[in-house]
Amino acid sequence: MQLCSFLGVLFVWGYFCSHEAKLIGRKQNIVNDRPVIGILTQIVSDAAMKQYGSTYIPASYVKYIESAGSRVMPIKLTLTTPQYENIFSRINGLLLIGGASNLETSDFARVSKIFYQLALKANEAGDYFPVWGTCLGMQLLTVLVSGHNLLTRATAVNVALPLNLTQAAFSSRMFDGFPKELMKALQREPLTGHFHHYGLAAFKQNKDLMDFFSLVSTNVGENGVNFISTIEGKKFPFYGVQWHPEVNRFQWDHTLSFPHSPHAVQLSSLLAQFFVNEGRRSLHKFDDFKEEALKLIYSYTPVFAGNFSGYEQIYFF
Repeated sequence: MQLCSFLGVLFVWGYFCSHEAKLIGRKQNIVNDRPVIGILTQIVSDAAMKQYGSTYIPASYVKYIESAGSRVMPIKLTLTTPQYENIFSRINGLLLIGGASNLETSDFARVSKIFYQLALKANEAGDYFPVWGTCLGMQLLTVLVSGHNLLTRATAVNVALPLNLTQAAFSSRMFDGFPKELMKALQREPLTGHFHHYGLAAFKQNKDLMDFFSLVSTNVGENGVNFISTIEGKKFPFYGVQWHPEVNRFQWDHTLSFPHSPHAVQLSSLLAQFFVNEGRRSLHKFDDFKEEALKLIYSYTPVFAGNFSGYEQIYFF
């Protein structure tokens, strides 16, 4: 009788342990099918644009994120730290866009640092939160990680280039699952649009950067300087590209070197899907659908900007 009771206890204990394990597995595999990616606005510096607002987001970035199945929340530069903390708890990822802001003293840099620190703390605690930096956004990530502006003149203005992939590219998360043909094309064809005067050449000379990021690709500027062009966080889901994947599908100015080949379009599409899928792993959410609807970019109307900028459309704030 005692043996039967003991076996019965073992059976019940085993059932609950198995059931709990299944629940934990389900929690780990939960996917957020309503992601919202926050895009930090840029400061308007061009005189022709100031009549529309003080900050902006090119519509190409919005379309890029939306094309992969996410919504967009514009994040203004005039809020308080508690307000940014509140926004962080509701969005599922952050995109730092290109532009021309000072990497140390601008409001763009100040607000980015707040979100960077929140993302570090969250990811350390197991609260998954991805951050992506494009062009200036990537440069800013290197400043935030290293604590120094290490940029040097590395001009690559209005030129499309292949990437010089490192060995790390072939085990990277951002290129995982890419077709072999596309990986070959990425190294041989001009699929990445570059529009920058500065770049980071001293990556391997900075321990903080080396510890934090994997070096995924490099390129050579017009002045012969070898600069980093793609980086990926080793421990955290932080990603940076010195080039512009959003232009391949959503910018069309014929005077600018926007790659539109089938491989260029495929590259843009897969990277957008990758980052949005990273955002799906974040379980942050708005308190209710009404609050969510009020905060999304649908409340704003883009302005046609093709007659005074290289962008077709721009959102102003």
